[in-house]
Amino acid sequence: MKKALLVALTLTLSLFSLAQQDIKALQASAKNYMQQGDYANATLVLNKALQQSPDNIDLQNDLLFNYYLSQDYAKAMELGKKLTSRPDADIRSYQLLGLTYRNIEEIKECEKLYKSGIKAYPKSGVLYNEYGEFLWSRKKMEDAIDQWEKGIAADPNYSGNYYNAAKYYYISTDKTWALIYGEIFVNLESYSRRTPEIKQILLDGYKKYFTNLNSLKAPDSKNGFEQAFCSILNKHAATVNEGVTTSSLTMLRTRFLLDWFEKEPGKYAFRLFDYQRQLTREGLFDAYNQWLFGATQSLPDFQQWTQQNQKAYDGFIEFQKGRVFKLPPGQNYRGWPSN
Repeated sequence: MKKALLVALTLTLSLFSLAQQDIKALQASAKNYMQQGDYANATLVLNKALQQSPDNIDLQNDLLFNYYLSQDYAKAMELGKKLTSRPDADIRSYQLLGLTYRNIEEIKECEKLYKSGIKAYPKSGVLYNEYGEFLWSRKKMEDAIDQWEKGIAADPNYSGNYYNAAKYYYISTDKTWALIYGEIFVNLESYSRRTPEIKQILLDGYKKYFTNLNSLKAPDSKNGFEQAFCSILNKHAATVNEGVTTSSLTMLRTRFLLDWFEKEPGKYAFRLFDYQRQLTREGLFDAYNQWLFGATQSLPDFQQWTQQNQKAYDGFIEFQKGRVFKLPPGQNYRGWPSN
């Protein structure tokens, strides 16, 4: 009797495993169809998979995404509403329904959805970011940056909020945060299609800082971090008197680090500056600044530098790819008082 039960159990588990493998194969096939733009076949395959696992939220999200890509927004809304009303609704369901609402300009429903999604997932940097992008598209710039800042505070290692916040602060009169958020972004997302764009903002941001010192907004008098950051940059402004270049920025930023860690030891713990100091100690800070600014400033000069300093640059790239840049919680100083 026990042997028969064991055989039955083994057979059941084997059949379940085969079914799961079959579902994964169907899901992979559907994604391949989507990549090819064959949304009809993707729908067919996903529905076949859902016959075997009707409550599988991953499959249903894939089907929702397929409807969105095929611009079948009526079906996307119908399925999205069903998924986001589930007790186990996940972040991706909110994302996809939000994108659907944005494409058909269902403004009230979209805003309501993002608010409910953030209420369900208050630590989701993704939802803060996409809610901010929605608000930005409605010309609500101040509301948008508020969401991106909340996303940075809630989920400090999600790169999207830094990307949008850096762009916002660059076009504003702010002196500080385009530089800081931009550099954090390129360390979180070092080799994406968005990286060159933010490297350009970083280089232009330093030029803007030093050529418009009197027209930019003064650092917040209640924010000790901003005060310290700008004070040290201003102290070494003469470093870039002959131009904001990769070499002058390397010198400026090296002197900044020496002063920052001499005068602010531990008062404002900040992972980005800790990382820069680590690179300095490893002898890689010059190469890091070349990676950050060199190609953006002058591609021929950058290529010449890397040829002449091949070992140093390769060492930095190897070091960079061998680590994960990760920010701890509690280091978001934007808007924080200096108490």
